[in-house]
Amino acid sequence: MIVSVIIPIYRVEAYIERCVISLMEQTLDGVEFIFVDDCSPDKSMEVLERVLKDYPQRQPSIRILHHTVNRGLPASRNTGLAAATGDYIFHGDSDDYLEPDALEQMYKKAVEVNADIVYSDWFLTFSPSLSPSPVREGRSPSLKGRVRYMRCPEYATAEEALCGLLHGTMKYNVWNKLVRRSLYGFRENDNEDGSQNEIRFPEGHGMGEDMTMILLFAKAQKVAYLPKGTYHYVRQNENAFTAARSELSYSDLKYNADRVIATLQNCVSAKDLACFQLNVKFPFLISNHQADYDRWQQWFPEANAHIASHQVSSRARFLESCAAKHRYVMLKLHYLLIHRLIYGILYPTR
Repeated sequence: MIVSVIIPIYRVEAYIERCVISLMEQTLDGVEFIFVDDCSPDKSMEVLERVLKDYPQRQPSIRILHHTVNRGLPASRNTGLAAATGDYIFHGDSDDYLEPDALEQMYKKAVEVNADIVYSDWFLTFSPSLSPSPVREGRSPSLKGRVRYMRCPEYATAEEALCGLLHGTMKYNVWNKLVRRSLYGFRENDNEDGSQNEIRFPEGHGMGEDMTMILLFAKAQKVAYLPKGTYHYVRQNENAFTAARSELSYSDLKYNADRVIATLQNCVSAKDLACFQLNVKFPFLISNHQADYDRWQQWFPEANAHIASHQVSSRARFLESCAAKHRYVMLKLHYLLIHRLIYGILYPTR
């Protein structure tokens, strides 16, 4: 196989049909599709099996793996990785979907320039509502919601792309990237773990698990940019980070950030790591709770000296400066005026 697609499944009964159809109708041949059932308690697997029956020609390239207990998203990705045989790996989420030629265009680009990683533009959809018969009408995925085209920057080298991830000019999402399987530490032509530089997703630490992509970029010799929207990321909840906040999620996020820092501390500059640290803790400033401001102060205080050179928007840099100077009233005003009032009126979630 030339590409292995890995799709974890858990509580996506309402969305998985759209996802699976977009995969089965990919224009690229030589693709294996690996679905990992993370002990989903709903009817997601029933929907999956029903949809797959419509594509008998794809059956030889489909694998369905099962967890006997719920192990979380990172573990599901790892289960798929262990079973994958493709030259390249593509990770997707089962509540999203792809453009029909997504894999073909990304693989074509990878072969054209012999890239270890290909990344592409993508679509962001807010607060969608499914059409009455999702993706069945005309075999085209359908959403009713606000859609934004998300353009990625282009970098001349893998080193520049890595810096872009650390500085936040490019997102480290897993699902708009095609990655050579050997970067994970697998030997070519088999699925055995390599003895050195093995990279896996952090089982048991879900929040921030996509930082794993930074580690892969650090190993890449050649990366390539595809200036085409290939993936539709469907945001079910615009306040997902806020809603997911808990001591466990904080612990996971810190674990994953520390993992990146420990791996890269001898490979990149102190400034690059400081910018990464500032990006990791920035969401704490989009709040009106003192506990979040306190957490911002406690996490990576050494990074605050680099705020002036942080390559983010002037508004983000202003908020960071206010936090560093303990001017919390400005943070509260920003949250109430921008995120609650203006966004709430101009961009309502419902």
